[in-house]
Amino acid sequence: MAFLTDRKRAVNWGSAKAGTEHFWKMKIQSVGLLFLVPLFVFTFGPILGSSYEEVIAYYSRPFPAIVAGLTILVTCIHFKDGFQTLVEDYVHGLWEKILILGMTCLMYALAATGLFAVARLAL
Repeated sequence: MAFLTDRKRAVNWGSAKAGTEHFWKMKIQSVGLLFLVPLFVFTFGPILGSSYEEVIAYYSRPFPAIVAGLTILVTCIHFKDGFQTLVEDYVHGLWEKILILGMTCLMYALAATGLFAVARLAL
């Protein structure tokens, strides 16, 4: 007869891995987005509906280009981390690895494409 304590039964169950680090990373990204999204809206809004040349001239200035680039980058990383948490909680086995890898590749490709587009506008 095996007598297991509550602690022995709980080993390798629960979020005793990297949960705290992931939690704080998501909170820092959220606070960053709390400031970046309104800045992005107020810098992107006035240029909507303008001609191509006006958009190029507008994003040639450093502040709108930096705000757009940071917003794209932080949003993509925050979405990837949130999706990873969702998949880790509800999907198990091979599909968990496939979905996390696929979303990681997709979000980094989207971030790179967005940053490339902003850099092209800024040059």
